[in-house]
Amino acid sequence: MTTITKTKKKKSELWGWIKAILIAFIAVFIIRNFLFAPYIVKGSSMDPTLHDTERVFVNKTVDYFGDYKRGQIIVLDGEERSTHYVKRLIGLPGDQIEMKNDQLYVNGQKVEEPYLSSNKKKAAAEGTLLTPDFGPLTVPKGKYFVMGDNRQNSMDSRNGLGLFTKSDIQGTTSFVFYPFQEVRLLNQ
Repeated sequence: MTTITKTKKKKSELWGWIKAILIAFIAVFIIRNFLFAPYIVKGSSMDPTLHDTERVFVNKTVDYFGDYKRGQIIVLDGEERSTHYVKRLIGLPGDQIEMKNDQLYVNGQKVEEPYLSSNKKKAAAEGTLLTPDFGPLTVPKGKYFVMGDNRQNSMDSRNGLGLFTKSDIQGTTSFVFYPFQEVRLLNQ
């Protein structure tokens, strides 16, 4: 084999590696920015559904293939894009939301929230409601109303975070992937 052939073969092999690495970076960029991304849960506002420091995958495809639904767990951008919130979607644009005697009503219909049962029991043992009464209030056009599952310890649309727009929503989450002993699908 001549030196020129060996050099061409090495260049061809190097170019193959460069293309493979470049394709991998592009694939990771597309997946992370447009399809799925990992997020870390910070705080206890979603207890017992999600716990502090758990890691979840966020499905970003809802923007392309569907719409958001009440009861979904969503990840939202805060005012500073580096801050994210994990909350439950309670009200869609135009919905009328009311909380009365620890019972949620959306558009006058009673909403079952089985994911709150353990928190409601704790609140009742303390002689208080899990969620204080509010409303009725109407979610404005183009806005979304969210609450945490740990409603006694959640900053959300009721008390500080306000309402969110569709562009604030990063996506939905239904899968905890870390810590490994807590890997699970989330019931929506």
